[in-house]
Amino acid sequence: MKNWPLWEVFIRSKNGLEHRHCGSLHASDATMALENARDVYTRRMEGVSIWVVESKYITASNPELNGEMFEPAKDKAYRHPTFYELPDELKHM
Repeated sequence: MKNWPLWEVFIRSKNGLEHRHCGSLHASDATMALENARDVYTRRMEGVSIWVVESKYITASNPELNGEMFEPAKDKAYRHPTFYELPDELKHM
């Protein structure tokens, strides 16, 4: 194993609507990353979809700058649907 890149693995469960990060693994390419992710993270038939993303392509916010990044959203209450009542039949909203 040379210096294989690190891949982040996201799985969508059978009853979920979104993919969730479940771990990381090393693989030589995307195909190998998908196969290894299937073998490692869906052994009990947990998933219906797998995404793998090479870690170097993920850009994350800096936790030390959370104030600058997230404070402006606090003064935009109109963006949050707290003013509406939703019917009970409506799921996953």
